[in-house]
Amino acid sequence: MIGAKMVEPTRTEANPNLVDLGARLPGAIIEASYAGTDNFLGCVVDGYEDSVALISEPAAVALQGVQAELQAMRLTLRIFDAYRPQRAVDHFKRWASSVEDDPERKARYHPNLERSQIIPEGYIVERSSHSRGSTVDLTIDGLDMGGIFDLFDPRSNTVHPDLNQQQQANRLLLKTLMARHGFQHFPLEWWHFTLANEPWPDQYFDVPVRALSR
Repeated sequence: MIGAKMVEPTRTEANPNLVDLGARLPGAIIEASYAGTDNFLGCVVDGYEDSVALISEPAAVALQGVQAELQAMRLTLRIFDAYRPQRAVDHFKRWASSVEDDPERKARYHPNLERSQIIPEGYIVERSSHSRGSTVDLTIDGLDMGGIFDLFDPRSNTVHPDLNQQQQANRLLLKTLMARHGFQHFPLEWWHFTLANEPWPDQYFDVPVRALSR
């Protein structure tokens, strides 16, 4: 599910105090999937103006702790996405409501679902926790997690019977490290975590993702 925690939302145009994860996490890989075309939509997503990952200050500090533990193991984080503007969520919804036009992308991201089923199945929602600024999609670079980011399928559940022992262990390692540093896990997506004590739990922002140096 690309989203979580449904509350009575307050959509705001205010500019949250976000920081650049690339600057805060030395050695981490910032993939920023939605700022390019290698994603389930096959295009740059609305609201992504630069290949950066932004997040709230408290979430960045917590991720620094995760990264430090991984570096001690000679591992590092790979960040797929962090703060996501509401306009990007709206783009996801338009994509899900449009006609399927890419069989290869369907086979990669939603092989067992038609595009029209993705919203009813709950994989794309009206409001995403990412828009609150303290949710992150990530992995441990180089470890086999048994499925790709944004795979709309039960195989993306953190616990799944088709995973082998090593894949299960890798997902558990990620979950354990993130929990140790204050993140809540979303069990339907092994890559999705939200800071438990997030600073803006009821606000959904829509400022674009752009380099802070602009």
